[in-house]
Amino acid sequence: MIKVLLFSIEQYIRSGGAVMIPILTVSFFMWLLIINRVLFLRRLYVKNIPRIKAGEMLRYNQLPDKKYQGANSLLVRQFLAARSHDKKLDEYILDETVVCLISSLDTYLSTIQILAGVAPLLGLLGTVTGMMATFDVITIFGTGNAKAMAGGISVALITTQTGLMVSIPGLYMSGFLFRRAHNLKYRIAATGMYLKRFL
Repeated sequence: MIKVLLFSIEQYIRSGGAVMIPILTVSFFMWLLIINRVLFLRRLYVKNIPRIKAGEMLRYNQLPDKKYQGANSLLVRQFLAARSHDKKLDEYILDETVVCLISSLDTYLSTIQILAGVAPLLGLLGTVTGMMATFDVITIFGTGNAKAMAGGISVALITTQTGLMVSIPGLYMSGFLFRRAHNLKYRIAATGMYLKRFL
């Protein structure tokens, strides 16, 4: 059963021609980055400490336990590593820590969006390549050789389909990750404002 499935996938890729290689490469790297971001943002949501506890840890200069990997605990950990114990300077350090943490949430998100946008364009390139092959066959054999014409049309349709199959879930995941990152940015900024009273 698995051999049959692998054979049919191989046949599908071969039918799409040379353009399938860049489409599948784009898909691989896009999903690699999506998985990276999903795991990173999930880690910031779960195993978090409440703001009140984060404030107490700041007041007593106490690091959160290693089991806490959420956004608040990461903010406290990074701030305590750079703390100067000068109230005015610590406010700037806290602001800088918040900005650095917020900017790290956007890492790779634009790249994911670009890769998702490139996939249908590569599919369109495959369409053009397939249609050119079809017209070459028509030029040589005329319209009488349907089997030869079918190869070029097959390349055109398969690459277009694959480009869209890569792009649609990629654009959806890009939007999902942008929304998730936006929510986390708001939470981190609010926690940063809250923690200033404990300096």
